[in-house]
Amino acid sequence: MKEQYYSVDQISKLLSMHPKTIQRYIREGKLRASKIGKSWKVSGHDLSLFTEVHANNVDEQLYQIPVSERVRASSVIDIKVTGRDEANRIINSMNAAMNVKPEEFGQVSLISQYIEPERTVRLTLWGNHTFMSAIFTMISAHINQDSE
Repeated sequence: MKEQYYSVDQISKLLSMHPKTIQRYIREGKLRASKIGKSWKVSGHDLSLFTEVHANNVDEQLYQIPVSERVRASSVIDIKVTGRDEANRIINSMNAAMNVKPEEFGQVSLISQYIEPERTVRLTLWGNHTFMSAIFTMISAHINQDSE
């Protein structure tokens, strides 16, 4: 009986996964594949082995993810300011906070910009709930300090 081979696209449709995820599994050696021409091909046997192992490991993998990495959030925050000086103060303090962020924040992102015509500081955030909470607390402190 002739062995059947599957392309990355066929596997991604069968398993309802993105093709890049399948390619990553191949690169990492989690899914055995052979390069035929310019594309990767996976034997039916290797695909069967992968799906058995993958199905058994999905729940275990979820619980191996640190709690700080299980929840991710993103937010865009616009803060109205009186001018460039206040904008610089907010942006500098946010950047300083990013430079000394605790390890439990994990992988995070903060992009800040001052939109001068609107007198607005725009913060774009991405990270876990601990990071987001800390940033919102800092923003509250700035707003309360400026209103006094």
